Amino acid sequence: MPTTTLRPWTLHDAPALASMLNDKAILDNLRDGIPYPYTEADAEAFLRQTLAAEAGSQYAFAVLCDGAVAGSIGFLRKANVHRLTAELGYYIARPYWGRGIMTAAVRQGCGYVFAHTDIVRIFAEPFAFNLASCRVLEKAGFRFEGVLRENAVKHGRVEDMKMFSMLRRDWID
Repeated sequence: MPTTTLRPWTLHDAPALASMLNDKAILDNLRDGIPYPYTEADAEAFLRQTLAAEAGSQYAFAVLCDGAVAGSIGFLRKANVHRLTAELGYYIARPYWGRGIMTAAVRQGCGYVFAHTDIVRIFAEPFAFNLASCRVLEKAGFRFEGVLRENAVKHGRVEDMKMFSMLRRDWID
């Protein structure tokens, strides 16, 4: 099993980030708004924005596999009545698919968020067609809450999404 670790992003990660997000197979499973092709300048802009985010508003990490940047994971704190809730998003470069790396990263990231913040609920909404992402969440201990019918438009198609959550009180490290 490869060694999976998380660390904060740095500007030096721009080339690796650009390389990962230049894969249409990854972008097809993410929300819209990410440019394609994805340049190092795009990566640097994202990293600068992430590093400048208001403290406590988000938690973003590079996912490392045996020391190499292999993916991304982030937790975005919601607002108002949902202020103790964070949305989870993640992706992993194609060479690392199917190796359990993202499941380990999700568990590590949730452990960090629950240990270092007041967040009580973490949720994720993968596209229903993204079976691998749904499986990551299940293997990481998330609970399936239901299908969000016709919840998004991707590539001109109306798509279902699935809702998964992890509660602090259910967290077992």
